Amino acid sequence: MTVTLVPPPAPLPARTAPASSRPLDVLGVPGQTNLDHAASAPCARAAADAVAELLPWYASVHRGAGALSRRCTLAYERARQTVGDFFGARPGDHVIFTRNTTDALNLLARALPTGTTVVTFAGEHHANLLPWPRGSVRLPVPAGPGEAVRALDAALTELRRDATPGAGGPSRPAGPPVLVAVTGASNVTGERWPVAELAAVARRHAARIAVDAAQLAPHAPVDVAALGVDYLAVSGHKLYAPFGAGVLLGRGDWLDAAPPYLAGGGATSHVGDATHEVRWAAGPARHEAGTPNLLGAVALAAVCAALAEADRDELHAREQALLARLRQGLAALPHVVELRTFGPDAPRVGIVSFVVAGRDSGEVAAELAARHDVGVRDGLFCAHPLARRLLAEAAARSGRADLPPTALRASLGLGSTARDVDRLLAALAELG
Repeated sequence: MTVTLVPPPAPLPARTAPASSRPLDVLGVPGQTNLDHAASAPCARAAADAVAELLPWYASVHRGAGALSRRCTLAYERARQTVGDFFGARPGDHVIFTRNTTDALNLLARALPTGTTVVTFAGEHHANLLPWPRGSVRLPVPAGPGEAVRALDAALTELRRDATPGAGGPSRPAGPPVLVAVTGASNVTGERWPVAELAAVARRHAARIAVDAAQLAPHAPVDVAALGVDYLAVSGHKLYAPFGAGVLLGRGDWLDAAPPYLAGGGATSHVGDATHEVRWAAGPARHEAGTPNLLGAVALAAVCAALAEADRDELHAREQALLARLRQGLAALPHVVELRTFGPDAPRVGIVSFVVAGRDSGEVAAELAARHDVGVRDGLFCAHPLARRLLAEAAARSGRADLPPTALRASLGLGSTARDVDRLLAALAELG
């Protein structure tokens, strides 16, 4: 059999015209309206181009002396630097490539010092509810951002009540470590959480804070230093880089002291002849055993670089206009009820969940796809406790007894248009 070296394939078609000068255009299928960005965002041109450019050079990372391997190693470490810069990494922070946000938060859960208490809210995605150790504190879903801040302050005060000042002074009370784990923006409602204020409360009580930014990062700048957060978890597939990479970014001391997330090649500095004679590497390599996801890292970095060069204020204004159009249109449909945790005017990203009274949400989603070529999500959105609560509240608020037990979710992003929104609204109106 003869193997022939071939040049990389032509780039995939973009939804809007040509690519090279428009890195934030997204790929898609003509005629299909994709309003499911919150589950998995479409691929940005920047990500597709970066992968296509590197594919002919694809080789081992950190393993070889050849030109291909050296180029790939450089691309991987440059991607780490680009992602770290994009999210405001501080000196001493680690940028660890993972599979996604869920993987990143599980890594952090494995790295917690013994005896750490984790404080979170019942409104979290399962990725930020399920990995934490037993004995964690789960606070009720707050009615608003201010209530979230007050509830956290009260919970941390109670946890530290019996603590005595440690060697670091009153701001460093003794006692087991505490980690606060919160979302940046709800994957159910799109509502933004007061991350900077929650981080200030955590610091006041000498606790650390981790932020699930899976839904916030695609819509707004996120800077760990400016926000004062200790750890950040993001997913590439929600950030227009669907090549299987995510990131855990944060303070290196807990991560360097923890056993490797995976044991294997690349995570060690020395393996001896005797059983368990191992010295583990420090830094990101400690938790990146095995061949790394080079293409995922490069794709994610390419999107970060493109967003860093974009006018984020303009992107935000455009998305907010589409979001207002969508919410106003839904409110005008008498058989549709929106889900929300906070007040109707709370800041939010381009995510709206709702129900169609008297109709099963799964059947509605299937009908939207089959008859109108509109893709939305249905279910409880991997946030079952929150979604069930909001469905009950929606029934009480609307006075309707015919709301279904699951919801629909429409989510906007790069590439979304007013025509997409109007197409969904017109289809929903036909259901009335």
